[in-house]
Amino acid sequence: MSEWKARRFWKTADLRPAEGGFEVMLDDRVLRTPGKHPLVLPTEGLAASIAAEWQAQDDLIVPQSMPLTRAANSAVEKVAPQFDAVAAMLAEYGGTDLLSYRATEPEVLIRRQAQGWDPLIDWSATHLAAPLRITHGVIPVDQDPAALTRLHAWVRALDLWGLTALHDLVTIPGSLILGLAVVEGRIDAPEAHRLSRIDEDFQAERWGSDEEAVEAAEGRLVAILSAERLWHLSRRG
Repeated sequence: MSEWKARRFWKTADLRPAEGGFEVMLDDRVLRTPGKHPLVLPTEGLAASIAAEWQAQDDLIVPQSMPLTRAANSAVEKVAPQFDAVAAMLAEYGGTDLLSYRATEPEVLIRRQAQGWDPLIDWSATHLAAPLRITHGVIPVDQDPAALTRLHAWVRALDLWGLTALHDLVTIPGSLILGLAVVEGRIDAPEAHRLSRIDEDFQAERWGSDEEAVEAAEGRLVAILSAERLWHLSRRG
């Protein structure tokens, strides 16, 4: 039996002002989340971009081609009901941040990590007022509780849409500092992706890379770019 797939039922996807933001219209129907919750977008830009995703669909609806729609659904159905828990989960990445854990050898990898990561460790100490300790090897290093509290405050201060964007910007690279650096404009998403892959790229240079690993890395980059786009489109003013 073939898998059932949703088909396009609308002619035009557009947007209209709504209380608290904007709604996407599929002809005369208001777009809702899969769970039938209202989907009110915070900015005209985000609503227009989501409407464009729906307008670009052909006969069959392909959810994978609508990353902003999927992110908006997640914001409403998953992040909003457990905002504090999501913020706390992301803040916990600061305690085991990728940038804090350095190689013990070879020297070329140690230098690459220092060149790529030290500026962001310094930025965290100054801009975020959250200095993180670094260690060489895999033995856990205890971070200053005051620094972790400040990092949690930065995360908790985000709105629903910012927290939703930050989720992928943190969990995919494995670094709270990289994620916050993107939303604060210190680096962009491609740079965050590159910095998160210093170890992997070094190993690929030495031993070669396989097609599956390359494809997975490309998928992670696409997801990070989408999260960065959600961040910018959801900003008011």
